[in-house]
Amino acid sequence: MKNFEALGINKKYIQALDELGIKTPTEIQNKVIPLLLQEDCDMVGQAQTGTGKTAAYGLPLLEKMDSNINDIQALILCPTRELGQQVAKQLFRFTKHSDQIFTEAVYGGEKIEKQIAALTRPTHIVVATPGRLIDLVKRKAIDLRNVHTIILDEADEMLSMGFKAELDEILTFLHSCKNKWLFSATMPDGIQSIVKKHIRPDAHQVKTSGKTIVNNQIKHAYILCEEDDKLAILLSLIFEEHKNQGLIFCRTKKAAQVVAKQLISKNISADSLHGDLLQKERDKVMRAFKNGKTQILVSTDLAARGIDIDGLAYVAHYQLPESDEYYTHRSGRTARAGKEGLSLVLATAKDVKTIRDYERTLRISFKQIRESKKK
Repeated sequence: MKNFEALGINKKYIQALDELGIKTPTEIQNKVIPLLLQEDCDMVGQAQTGTGKTAAYGLPLLEKMDSNINDIQALILCPTRELGQQVAKQLFRFTKHSDQIFTEAVYGGEKIEKQIAALTRPTHIVVATPGRLIDLVKRKAIDLRNVHTIILDEADEMLSMGFKAELDEILTFLHSCKNKWLFSATMPDGIQSIVKKHIRPDAHQVKTSGKTIVNNQIKHAYILCEEDDKLAILLSLIFEEHKNQGLIFCRTKKAAQVVAKQLISKNISADSLHGDLLQKERDKVMRAFKNGKTQILVSTDLAARGIDIDGLAYVAHYQLPESDEYYTHRSGRTARAGKEGLSLVLATAKDVKTIRDYERTLRISFKQIRESKKK
């Protein structure tokens, strides 16, 4: 098994990786890093969330940076504020023992004037949500003329959030970029259209675990139950997991709010995350969850975009999502960076067919488990 030095990563970054406890490259890192270090290229990588994609593209990107040139040299597009902040923080951690490479994260929900002021400082890498980036370009507040690398992180999530037009506009503007790297857990038609239009035909194509789409460190299971029994079963799961944090998914914001209130009424530290929250309210909810003050977060699919909590023990599907792609993203919130996790469906009889469909399309296996004792 190769280590990061064998992949070609500079020792100054390896020292930072060691201090972060990142010692053994993941599959996507093993496959991608040597390709991206060798030459200027386009690359399309298919890998599920939680497999170390940030290091897979971040380390080669840092190797390509020139700290003596105070221009924006790279652009990373992310679907959400949370993921953008996480990526910027991770790149900062990687450069602890190297030349100073300055990264700035820009996203909606923050005063644009504050971000414009921040961009007047030396900046080598910009991490951005698509909408905010276009706002900054239109205001002539950001100069992308010297960008040599553009990365689309979790491209399918950006597509599902309605950023197709923005991605096309940005990629058209940066059509002569030397490196275009796209990462996506799934490859729906919209992503394939972007690849065909903007990525060179000779781009490297990388997939992890053969045809496996969902992280194989995740245990998939379901409990067959009636709708009226779901709350009791969920309470039993939370009790068995003791103080472990869990993420509960509902299809609608109303359902998320109701389930969270029901858990709170049972003296469980819970909160809900949904589209009606203001950005400052969302930040407050996420801060409490990341700090461990909130044990259970009940969320809708879109609201959970970009959530990355180290050591999240399980996700529970109180209601199944609208598509198998959403199931992939939901499940990918657990079992991050080589850890194991549980993805549990509270399934009514009519949900069993959907579960069988997931097994075929996602190439995973679900184990039916018996309901635990209700507490």
